[in-house]
Amino acid sequence: MASRSLTMSQPLLPTYDGACITNVVPALLQPPTVAPAWMPAVALEADRVVLLVIDGLGWTQMLDRRALTPTLTSLVGGPITTVAPSTTATALTSITTGLPPGEHGVVGYRMAVNGEVLNVLRWSTATGDARQSIPPTKVQTRPCFGSQRTPAITRAEFETSGFTLAHLDQVRFTGYRTLGTFVSEIVRLAGAGEPLVYAYYEGLDKVSHEYGLGEQYDEELRWIDHLVARLLEALPAGTVLLMTADHGQVEVGDNVLDLPADVLSHVAMQSGEGRFRWLHARSGRSTALYEAATGLLGEHAWIRTRADAIAEGWYGPVVTDAAAGRLGDVLLAARTDVAFHDPNDTGPYHLIGRHGSLTEAEMLVPLLAGVAE
Repeated sequence: MASRSLTMSQPLLPTYDGACITNVVPALLQPPTVAPAWMPAVALEADRVVLLVIDGLGWTQMLDRRALTPTLTSLVGGPITTVAPSTTATALTSITTGLPPGEHGVVGYRMAVNGEVLNVLRWSTATGDARQSIPPTKVQTRPCFGSQRTPAITRAEFETSGFTLAHLDQVRFTGYRTLGTFVSEIVRLAGAGEPLVYAYYEGLDKVSHEYGLGEQYDEELRWIDHLVARLLEALPAGTVLLMTADHGQVEVGDNVLDLPADVLSHVAMQSGEGRFRWLHARSGRSTALYEAATGLLGEHAWIRTRADAIAEGWYGPVVTDAAAGRLGDVLLAARTDVAFHDPNDTGPYHLIGRHGSLTEAEMLVPLLAGVAE
């Protein structure tokens, strides 16, 4: 059977004016008079909400595994879109700030800043740690959670990272070490009367990257279902557990394409990631680069110039000059189950599951709610 990404002729753009992760936190902080159809009404009516973000849990992957997730399946809600690109650095910043990428400026996992390519999750460049040379709070200046200093629970080792400073600045940070401590800290903060608790779990995304969407992914998803069940059992009665995600997944495996020589000859550097690759043109070659990419890679990618992607609203209705300046000249957004190779984009292991592009499998994420009894 053809994969979902292979059946799409047009990219699935974020619904920035409605059912999108950008609008979840603003709705929780200032509930609208009439609940939008995409937001579970119980979350807007509750005195306490735990916003649980599961990294890498796409709506289509969850639907395909309903038999593994009886608790998730019992929750109310449905799919919403993530942002472009469908990648953790950009999406988490959009969740916490309530803004599209064109406004908060974290426009990708790897983005051009001051002539260098900044790896946002590691907050490093080719020369190493960039927290001093590229201050995170100057790259991303917008407040998170409406400046309300919401408690945020994430991995303890993330506390001093550059990316934490960029998307969780001024929160009350709580680190966790194990799933047991993750649950206990969420329950403790909700029990203390916090109206909103933000909690982020990254395990599913790691499994997908390293193992793909096979039995290891299924087993991790079963444990996430147990996690949600345990939270609903342990949280104070009446607390709403609202669950969403930053992106879905596509299994790429070894389908990693080297850029043709006729494309590379026009390229000065690359940013973005394997399924959402920005090509930065050599001086005077942006038109030639676009033509070469369109002619040689159009079968596998939606190809856009910077101006096209901005005009079509990929980054939201407003794109600041700073955000636009972090984009390349020509974008390769994978439309099939492939990734585009950049020798400077490396990690601790070969990636099997990937994300970043605008296919249904990557763009649709759940927004589901349950009430603790």
